[in-house]
Amino acid sequence: MPSTKPLVRGIDSAMLKRAADIIKLLGHPERLKIVEALEGAERSVTEICDICDLEQAICSQHLSRLRQQKVVTARKDGLRVMYRVIEPKVHHILECIRKCDVRR
Repeated sequence: MPSTKPLVRGIDSAMLKRAADIIKLLGHPERLKIVEALEGAERSVTEICDICDLEQAICSQHLSRLRQQKVVTARKDGLRVMYRVIEPKVHHILECIRKCDVRR
């Protein structure tokens, strides 16, 4: 007789879907660099490019994807566009990565 217990306790399907989408989105090393550069600080595209050692076109493409998924937001500041992280899960994911021994 099959078990009627849920396989995942306490996490509804909408939350699982959002978590999976964020994990997929952050599955790219350059996007991880970008969100880490934005952790705790609002930055311009130029600053992000310098910190992450990325060309502006590549950086802008990644920022666009992060904006589409509502992980970061942007605001105009004169001629500059300033970005910041708005998805709280990102901070937890970065912390988990820092705590993990990825060499195993």
